[in-house]
Amino acid sequence: MTPRLVGLLGGTFDPIHIGHLKAARAALDVLGLSEVLLIPAHHPPHRDTEPVASPYHRFAMVALAVSETPGLVASDLDMGTAGPSYTSTTLRRLHSLGLSALQIFFITGLDAFAEIATWKDYPGLFDLSHFVVVDRPEVDALSPEAFAGRFPALAHRVWPLGNAPGVEGAIRRPVPDLANAEHPWVFRLAADTPNVSSTEIRRRLSAGDRIDGLVPEAVARHIARHGLYQAAE
Repeated sequence: MTPRLVGLLGGTFDPIHIGHLKAARAALDVLGLSEVLLIPAHHPPHRDTEPVASPYHRFAMVALAVSETPGLVASDLDMGTAGPSYTSTTLRRLHSLGLSALQIFFITGLDAFAEIATWKDYPGLFDLSHFVVVDRPEVDALSPEAFAGRFPALAHRVWPLGNAPGVEGAIRRPVPDLANAEHPWVFRLAADTPNVSSTEIRRRLSAGDRIDGLVPEAVARHIARHGLYQAAE
């Protein structure tokens, strides 16, 4: 029986955009995951200010964004939490639902991964799940040697997958035998994700500019219908 392999992409999603979706889809396809859960953080621990949109609106936008993409699922796992939405807490919740560390794949960008030493329960995080570090080749790709130099304690756990479909070049290395893995891996994946941010989308909306192509159409309609991110009059 094939084990259930679950990806997890957490974030503020204020709002969710096409970069989030392309990263999730790349991990889903290359690693052969059963599904990827997109989990809006109720109280993001690494932000100085509260999200602009409410948890309700951020979850609604995630649900709309994934509604037409098989394999991507909106999850409210963090919506009921009272305290900060720490990654380690979310991963342990998945363990309590019957998933082992070898069945969970936490997806993050290289920019966020570079700060992982500041995350709660580091370095024990690497025993709670696999990590999938998504590089944007045109922005922040590191050679294997440079990556190992930045994260020397993880050198024995890093597995460079190569490129996702849509990125020039073939996948360099197959996925390891996860059923017999001795520990979770840190996978590196180059994906053709656009250089777009929620901050830039909010800035555009506040200025009255268009956001065509930056978010799914259903998300854009939700933002317009509820007047989200507009400048205060």
